[in-house]
Amino acid sequence: MSKLGDLGAKLYRGEVGYDFVGKRFVWYGVSILITITAIVALAVQGLNMGIEFKGGAVFTTPKSSISETHAREVAEKASGHDAVVQKLGTGALRIQISDLDTNAAADVKAKLATDFKMDAGQINADLVGPSWGEQIANKAWTGLGVFMVLVVIYLAIAFEWRMAIAALIALIHDLTITVGVYALVGFEVTPGTVIGLLTILGYSLYDTVVVFDGLKEGSKDITKQSRWTYSEIANRSINGTLVRSINTTVVALLPVGALLFIGGGFLGAGMLNDISLSLFVGLAAGAYSSIFIATPLVVDLKEREPAMKALKKRVLAKRASAEAKGESPEGNGSEDAPEVVAQGRSGRRR
Repeated sequence: MSKLGDLGAKLYRGEVGYDFVGKRFVWYGVSILITITAIVALAVQGLNMGIEFKGGAVFTTPKSSISETHAREVAEKASGHDAVVQKLGTGALRIQISDLDTNAAADVKAKLATDFKMDAGQINADLVGPSWGEQIANKAWTGLGVFMVLVVIYLAIAFEWRMAIAALIALIHDLTITVGVYALVGFEVTPGTVIGLLTILGYSLYDTVVVFDGLKEGSKDITKQSRWTYSEIANRSINGTLVRSINTTVVALLPVGALLFIGGGFLGAGMLNDISLSLFVGLAAGAYSSIFIATPLVVDLKEREPAMKALKKRVLAKRASAEAKGESPEGNGSEDAPEVVAQGRSGRRR
């Protein structure tokens, strides 16, 4: 068995464990700091909205030796607006200029043909109206709202309302961080970005539901025993799925990272950045929130219940009594529910 697999087995059996829940306020602080940074970046720099949302024209030239810098200078001089120029794999140039109407686009096309010493018919011009991007954005917001509502309803039925609230907060956390990163790096926001944002919601929710499922099983009939608190059983659930979460996240990040860093960076396929960055950041944030945010939030909400407070008091009192007598705090466990003991065995710090 590999070292990682052996570690996963030990985590699952409770032989080793890390106190994620006990240090939850550290993770809350880290998340708040990251979220504040994302919000400030969004407020100060804003998002670099693509032409699909602002409207304008996209000019595509045939293969040429014209540099991107020269093409950008010519395009900006001809249009009076900022231009985004990309060298395509075929050697052609893609020139994107916002806020151009039909007449202005025709003039810019003619000027580009003159400066590039090309026939105007060789340059393809596509006009994009801002209403199209607005429709895409509205549908995306609608889809996001419907998704959030359905997630909350499903988790409230399948698990409980506290888990539904925690999962919703984790999803909002992931979206905020991803949008903030876009504001920080200045990548263009396109319909591909919107698709990426909607896609990461499912990935973010996957690990959270896996942990919640283990927590639901582990906390069954929890008040019938006096060995483990709810937070300890929750910690066991996180540790039991930790290696699985790491494996699935790494496997998902590898191809997305290849698109972002190799395709978008080294190979210059800039159009891949709009979707790959949202997927990469969202997947990483989703894995983080599932472990460090969602389950600890459930613990905070759950342990406010009188029954959980009474259980914690009973467990601590039993341990104190056992230690005073020089006995093992765990006792013989004859009165404990077997499934709770099995799930909670690594809940305490070692």
